[in-house]
Amino acid sequence: MSDQLFLTVAPEVRAALDAGRPVVALESTIISHGLPRPRNLEVAMELEAMLRAAGVVPATVGAPGGRLTVGLNQAQLETLAMAPDVAKVGVRELPLAAAASRHAATTVASTATAARLAGIRVFATGGIGGVHRRASETFDESADLGALAKTPITVVCAGVKSILDVPATLERLETLGVTVVGYRTLRFPGFYVADSGYDIEWSASDPAEIANIMLAADHLSLSSAVVVANPVPIDQQLDPQAHAVLLAGALAAADREGIRGKAVTPFLLDQVYLASKGASLEANISAVRNNVSLAAQIAHAWAATGE
Repeated sequence: MSDQLFLTVAPEVRAALDAGRPVVALESTIISHGLPRPRNLEVAMELEAMLRAAGVVPATVGAPGGRLTVGLNQAQLETLAMAPDVAKVGVRELPLAAAASRHAATTVASTATAARLAGIRVFATGGIGGVHRRASETFDESADLGALAKTPITVVCAGVKSILDVPATLERLETLGVTVVGYRTLRFPGFYVADSGYDIEWSASDPAEIANIMLAADHLSLSSAVVVANPVPIDQQLDPQAHAVLLAGALAAADREGIRGKAVTPFLLDQVYLASKGASLEANISAVRNNVSLAAQIAHAWAATGE
């Protein structure tokens, strides 16, 4: 059975890839689950417009009607932004959504997987998933990590959300053989804040250097991702001291209310959002914009290699 029955690549995206022009993949979970309506659709359209203005073809990934699509059109973006009961799917849920013909938005893991199936090498997102706090008790770890270990794609992100166990996440990325490089920093970013408090060993100073890292990874036949840790701009981050207080309060609230398992992350994010009076949402959007901007530059640098 042909893979084309289950994967659609938009003609614009396919034409750009065939011509060696820059393309950047975007995830759809931020549209369906990450932002409130109607801001979610506005941001989705803004990110695509940013890429077009930079001379890059956007390829937002999602599964409207269950069909995995690389390069959503306007109607499909609107569907995933506004339809009720859009599923959030990682790699393992992709066949379930396809078989059920259910609208679904893709996570970092499933977006990276679909993008590489289409031949896209650069992907911009907000932050990747990681190891959750108390994972030694719950075994709660994002499927993003496993997908990045076996998907040769460059992911531009603002690190991981500080509600996660940052040092454990860095350890897992190392164990899984995922390349991590800071963009003009040797400190791993904490999504809402530019500095999570933890070091990383390597940094790159410009997009051409990252393209060279990608080229080297290809020639070494590596099958894992390159994670480009790109801090949110200092003037757009949450105040670090206020962030520490907000995080401590959210974690204490989760303990008081006995929140466990998959409910922890949305609970903590909601607590931080409410306590920050929406400031965390604006830092989130700033981080995504910043990542899309850098991803566009990397895509141009990659296209210039001729690979």
